[in-house]
Amino acid sequence: MKYLIKNANVVNEGEIAVCDVLIEGQFISKIERNIQNTFGAKEIDATGLYLMPGAIDDQVHFREPGLTHKGEIYTEAKAAVAGGVTSYMEMPNTVPQSTTVEELEKKYTRAAQCSLANYSFFMGGTNHNLDEALKVDYSKVCGLKIFMGSSTGDMLVDHEEVLEGFFSKVKALIATHCEFDPLIKENQTRIVAEYGENLEPYFHPIIRNAEACYKSSSMAVALAKKHNTRLHILHISTAKELSLFNNKIPLKEKRITAEACIHHLWFSDEDYKTKGNFIKWNPSVKTAYDRDKIFEAVLNDTIDVIATDHAPHTIEEKSLPYLKAPSGGPLVQHSIIAMLDFYHQQKISLEKIVQKMSHNVADLFRIEKRGYIREGYFADLVLVNLNKANTVTKDSLLYKCGWSPFEGHTFKSSIEKTFVSGHLVYDEGKFDESQYGSRLSFNQE
Repeated sequence: MKYLIKNANVVNEGEIAVCDVLIEGQFISKIERNIQNTFGAKEIDATGLYLMPGAIDDQVHFREPGLTHKGEIYTEAKAAVAGGVTSYMEMPNTVPQSTTVEELEKKYTRAAQCSLANYSFFMGGTNHNLDEALKVDYSKVCGLKIFMGSSTGDMLVDHEEVLEGFFSKVKALIATHCEFDPLIKENQTRIVAEYGENLEPYFHPIIRNAEACYKSSSMAVALAKKHNTRLHILHISTAKELSLFNNKIPLKEKRITAEACIHHLWFSDEDYKTKGNFIKWNPSVKTAYDRDKIFEAVLNDTIDVIATDHAPHTIEEKSLPYLKAPSGGPLVQHSIIAMLDFYHQQKISLEKIVQKMSHNVADLFRIEKRGYIREGYFADLVLVNLNKANTVTKDSLLYKCGWSPFEGHTFKSSIEKTFVSGHLVYDEGKFDESQYGSRLSFNQE
C-alpha cells in the first residue's frame, strides 16, 4: 500500500513545517512541501492535523507469559498503537522470567504472532546468570535489565561482585530499577510497628522514600563511571536523583542517561487521597516538588526520555489492602495525549514531546531507522488532532485489566491514525490487524 499524507503539520527534529509525506511499503520515500500523486497512492488529507514519529516506549510490562490474567502482548500492544506508541521495549519479570536466551527468544516468537506494534524485550539479570547475559546478541535485543530493587522471584541483584561483573563485562546498555531494598524494608517495619498493618496508600512514598531511590541510583552511577558502562536509569521519581545526571553534553555522547514516566510527571502524593492503590507504583509517586523538578529536568535535558512503565494489574488486585496490593498501572494508551495536555497548558512544546518520546529513545538505544520522520526510515507515524477532546471511559479502554488512573479525565487531544512500518494499523477507532509489528534492531557499535 502507498499513502500520501497531504498538508500535515510535521513535528520533527525541532521544527514544525507543513509538508506532504509519501509512504511506500514500510518506508517513508519522500517528504516535500507539495507532492503530486502520480504514484497511485491513497491520499490522506491531514490539514490542521499534526504528524509525529510514533512514540517508542522503553519500559512496559505486557505480562506474557505467565501473568496473562493482567495483560497480554496482543491486548497491550493494541492499546499502545491506539495511543500512538509504535514500538515498545518489554521487561523480563514475567513467569518464567526472561533470564535465559531460550526464554527471551520465546517472547520474540510470541510477539511476531500477535503484536500490532514493533517490539523488543530486555534480557533480565539475576545474581546467578552473568554468563547467560553475555551470550545475548544485543544487536537484536534492546539491553540488559537489572532490578536493583525488589521484583518477581529472584530478579533482585544485590550481590556487589555480581553487579561488578555485569557493569564491567556487558557491552550493551544496562537499564536499572533503582531502589535500595534494605532501607525500604527498614522503613516498612518501623511504620507497621507504629501504625499497624492496615496502612493507607499515602504511606507508600514514606516507605519507598527518596533516600531509598538515591542510595541505589548513586550506586549504579558509580559503577557505570568506574567501568564506562552505558547505564540508563528508569523511572526517576525524586528531585534528589537529578544531581546524578549531566545535561551539559549531547545525548549521543552520554554514557549515563535517565527516564521519566508519565505518572511521575502527572500525579503527586496528594493524589493518594482519591486514587489510592491505583497510583501505587514502584518507585512511588512522591511530592509535588519532586514532580515539578522532574518536569523541569525533562525540559532542560537532564532527563532524556519519557516512557510509561505500563504495568497492568486487575481491579481486584489493586483493590486489596495497601500492603497486599501490587504496584503498577496501565498507561500506554494515553501517554502521548497526556503529554499533549501539558502542551495545552503551555508547559512543554510539541517539538520537545517528540524529542523525548521518539527521537531520543531511538538515539539512546541506537535503534535502526526509527524514531524520526526521514526519507528512508520506517514509516512509524501518528496523526494527532490537537483539538478533538477525548474522555477516558471504561468502554474506551483496550487494556485487558479494564481500568486506568485517567478514568473520567477529558484529554484535549486525540490520536487519529497510527502507522507501523507503513501499515495503517489504527484509523479513528478502527484497527487493521492484517499485519504485525517488527522486531527492533540496534546498532551497538
